[in-house]
Amino acid sequence: MSVRSLSRVLLAKQLVIGGLLAGTLALPAGAEDTPVTVRALSRDAKFIGSSMGGMAVTLRDAATGAVLAEGVTAGGTGDTTRLIKTPRARGDALAGEGDAGFSAVIDLARPTLVEVALRGPVDHPASAVEVTSRMWLMPGLGIAEGDGWVIEVPGFVVDLDQTPATAAVGDSLTLGAKVTMMCGCPVTPGGLWNADTYAIAAHVTVDGEARPDLPLTGGEGSRYAVPLRFDRPGLWRIDVYAHDPANGNTGVVSREIRVTPQS
Repeated sequence: MSVRSLSRVLLAKQLVIGGLLAGTLALPAGAEDTPVTVRALSRDAKFIGSSMGGMAVTLRDAATGAVLAEGVTAGGTGDTTRLIKTPRARGDALAGEGDAGFSAVIDLARPTLVEVALRGPVDHPASAVEVTSRMWLMPGLGIAEGDGWVIEVPGFVVDLDQTPATAAVGDSLTLGAKVTMMCGCPVTPGGLWNADTYAIAAHVTVDGEARPDLPLTGGEGSRYAVPLRFDRPGLWRIDVYAHDPANGNTGVVSREIRVTPQS
C-alpha cells in the first residue's frame, strides 16, 4: 500500500472514530423527574395564595431560557402564629398543609441552574411586582420537601378607588384606597400590621412640580382616604403609597388626572 493510500485509510478511520465519539457525547443522559415547590412569602407577612389570585410562577433553565414549568401559587396564607407571632428557631417549618404554593415535576438531565420568576399578586395588577431567584438543581434531587423554595415578595397592595381622567380647576374628590400586605393581610391602626407605624400618603405632582405629601387617614377595613382639591390646571400625577420605615417595604399605585381651567 502506498503512503498516500495509507494516509487516506488512517484519515478515514479518524473521521469514523471522531464521528462516533461526537455522537456519543451528543446523546443526552436520561432525564430524571425533579420535584419543585415554590412559595411566595409576603415581606413581614404570610404566603400569597388563592385569596389574592396567587403569584404567577415561571421556572426556566437559566442558561438557555427554556421554560421548565409554569403555574400559579394556590392555597391558604398560612398560620399567623407560626409565621408572625412566634419566634422561629433555625430549621423550624414555615409552611403547613394547604399553605399556598406551586408544585411541579421538571425533567433534568444534568445539573441545571434554575431561575424562578414570580409576578403578582395576579388579582391586583396595579400593585404587582416581579421577583426572581436562581438555584442549582440536580437531576432527581428537587426542592419540594418541607417549605420548598420560599421567595420573599416585597410591597403592599394599594387598591385605589376609581378616579376621573379629567377634572376642572375648583373640583374636589375624596381620594380613597384599600391597603393590605401582599398576602391580603389587613393593615389597620394598632393591628398586627400596624398602620400607626407606616406612612400611608399621596405624593402629588402638578406638571412635574412636587407638592407636600397628603397623609391618608382612617383604617377601618384597611381603607384610607384624603380630600383632594384641584386648584390649578395641568397634569396631576397622584402616587398613593404605603411605606414601612422599619424594613423599607413599600407599595405604590399611580393615577394621572388632566385638570383644565374653569370654563
